[in-house]
Amino acid sequence: MEKHRCGWCIGDPLYEAYHDLEWGVPLYDEDQLFEFLILETFQAGLSWITILRKRENFRAAFQNFDYKKIAQYNSTDIEHLMADAGIVRNRLKIKATITNAQQFMKVQDEFGSFSKYIWGFVNHKPIQNAVKHYKEAPANTSLSDTISKDLKQRGFKFVGSTVIYAHMQATGMVNDHEVNCFRYNEVKL
Repeated sequence: MEKHRCGWCIGDPLYEAYHDLEWGVPLYDEDQLFEFLILETFQAGLSWITILRKRENFRAAFQNFDYKKIAQYNSTDIEHLMADAGIVRNRLKIKATITNAQQFMKVQDEFGSFSKYIWGFVNHKPIQNAVKHYKEAPANTSLSDTISKDLKQRGFKFVGSTVIYAHMQATGMVNDHEVNCFRYNEVKL
């Protein structure tokens, strides 16, 4: 018997694997949270499948999303990234990645970890929604508005409310799996 999945991933093996193994799983690891934050910022204005297909290229180009190294990038590094056809070559997003790495470490210094900071917005427990069809899930919420505003005040770039809500979904801060999806109960904590 075929497992029921959320409708947004059906038909593409890469999308289905991402859905089945990663999307919506509560994530607390600093390196992975940074990776998802950066991938979501690059997604702005594009489809997630475009970013997902380039994920390994992004990992290679950004030194496996090592934020400590990225925070030190200079104009030469930016030009090198702009020449990399394997990633999305958007100068503003590349510069934002460097800025976000720097701000990420400042948040770590202030809160002990980025995980403590970001998960604090949901009292360290995933929000359990009851989405019947993926098109019913919101693109943003008042909470993603609040987090976006706070991140922007801290100097982060490309972190609008829609980007942040996508980050919340991807990292399991909110469970937006369809209620009849086999993953809905599996990702609950």
